[in-house]
Amino acid sequence: MAPFAYHKAPEKTAARTLPQGWQTFGDIGHVDAEGYLYLTDRLDDMILSGGVNLYPQEIEAAIREVPGVWDCAVVGIADEDFGERPVAFVVAERNAADDLLDAVRRHCAQRLGRFKQPHAIHALDSLPRSPTGKLLRRRLRELIPR
Repeated sequence: MAPFAYHKAPEKTAARTLPQGWQTFGDIGHVDAEGYLYLTDRLDDMILSGGVNLYPQEIEAAIREVPGVWDCAVVGIADEDFGERPVAFVVAERNAADDLLDAVRRHCAQRLGRFKQPHAIHALDSLPRSPTGKLLRRRLRELIPR
């Protein structure tokens, strides 16, 4: 048995164990020229849209630049034409402008390539989080109108 195992999920443990015995945990990152490791995102959170890998953290970083945004999250939703498309959820600061979602849309159009722009933007009072504060992206996907 591997040193790390998912509770009652041997198939998931096997999928994350390489032939040499090393285990992966789904983190995506890179090492720069000076040897510093940067975590970019989680493999499970990556959005595959039209054959392009989109990282929610990149889109979220752009959204957080908009004045009045308190918190945000991006998830992928199924799309017939592209495989998946990004959808954003935004939590406004108190006294944020009434047109905050339009401001987010305009900012994303200026800051991100068209394929990275959220297909839809939804306002929430708060983002669903676990008791430890981890964002629950699966709960966000359940909130998307079908």
